[in-house]
Amino acid sequence: MPYPPPPRLPSGPRRRSLLASAAGVALLAGCSDGAEPDDGPSAAERARARAARDSRGLLERYDAVLAAHPGLAGRLRPLREQVAAHAAAFEDGTTTPTPARSSTAPAPVPAGEKDAVAGLAAAERALADRRAKELLEVPGELARLLASVAAAGAAHAYLLTEGAR
Repeated sequence: MPYPPPPRLPSGPRRRSLLASAAGVALLAGCSDGAEPDDGPSAAERARARAARDSRGLLERYDAVLAAHPGLAGRLRPLREQVAAHAAAFEDGTTTPTPARSSTAPAPVPAGEKDAVAGLAAAERALADRRAKELLEVPGELARLLASVAAAGAAHAYLLTEGAR
């Protein structure tokens, strides 16, 4: 004996209620005057300016190490150039001016080359970790840029660490 078909009850909201809800949301969204409060730079602009400032600080650190240890130039120059490109990428499109130099003094450069390179690797790693966490809080294009630069920073830290061995 065949079983009768189950009753056809929709699971979830009906089409009419979804359409009515969507229309209501559209009407409510259309009721605003469109003026956004101008409370200064947006969170994305602040994040971009902070990233540019951080990259400039890292660039100053590379410069200090290169000035103290000129023998590391062949190894550090390509990484330094990439950090400079990262700073320029973050500064491109910012509406808030980024100071050319940071107000804090760069960390002192260790006397030994190995220690100086280890300090750079630690700075690259810390900055890459901070950027990886921050990218979850910023919109699309800036998140992609932060992710890319964080990955490059992690690669720099690896190269600096592995090259010291």
